[in-house]
Amino acid sequence: MQKAGLLLGGSGRVWKSVRMVSSGVTRRNPLENKVALVTASTEGIGLAIARRLAQDGAHVVISSRKQQNVDKAVNMLQGEGLSVTGTVCHVGKAEDRERLVAMAVKLHGGIDILVSNAAVNPFFGSLMDATEEVWDKVLDVNVKATALMTKAVVPEMEKRGSGSVVIVASIGAFTPFPGLGPYNVSKTALLGLTKNLALELAPKNIRVNCLAPGLIRTNFSSVLWKDKEREDRMKEFMHIGRLGKPEDCAGIVSFLCSEDASYITGETVVVGGGTPSRL
Repeated sequence: MQKAGLLLGGSGRVWKSVRMVSSGVTRRNPLENKVALVTASTEGIGLAIARRLAQDGAHVVISSRKQQNVDKAVNMLQGEGLSVTGTVCHVGKAEDRERLVAMAVKLHGGIDILVSNAAVNPFFGSLMDATEEVWDKVLDVNVKATALMTKAVVPEMEKRGSGSVVIVASIGAFTPFPGLGPYNVSKTALLGLTKNLALELAPKNIRVNCLAPGLIRTNFSSVLWKDKEREDRMKEFMHIGRLGKPEDCAGIVSFLCSEDASYITGETVVVGGGTPSRL
């Protein structure tokens, strides 16, 4: 019995050690000295991701279309003791994408991580009422610019010998949000872009994965929850009966960018409170 007790005690210590490693308790700063670019990162999901990457040890370069938003977010995050800088970047403009990459390289010597979060939605209504201008704007920013932003960082990741890209899509890629047809279609396209980039970039040791947030309480998504009746209708599709918070998306992105996810590429992770999420 004494021997059995010793064996069980040893087993308990082993399992405790395994749990600690699994939970990251024994590993601090899993992204230490990594350099991360996060687009559209001065509020909402992008800001939460930028903060978490920096908390986990990365040097983060944030961006937004407006200088005052960049300044406000940088001051706030630096005030939290985080390594964060930022610049204006409209991802639909080649010169802005180039400036964002150049800034990261100048400040930190390279790029390890890209989180492509920028998106627009200039339209709410019937798909049949969407104009050509709406389609052009949505696809240009949400899909084409994501591909071109990735293209811009790949040479820098190659120099480092590895890299990780996380593309932010949406639960709308699987279960369309009412009234957001062009946006939903653009997000479905990002699932395909993720698969294709993962296939092509794997030989370069660059992983590409996708985050599909559900209904997260942000200014961007407010059209879907700003009145109580509409919010309650949306909650009917969720197993977890609440809207998500931006922070609900941040930890999984940090994981996907870390060595703990070194054997994961081409995948889409849904953070949607149990909302149906299959094509």
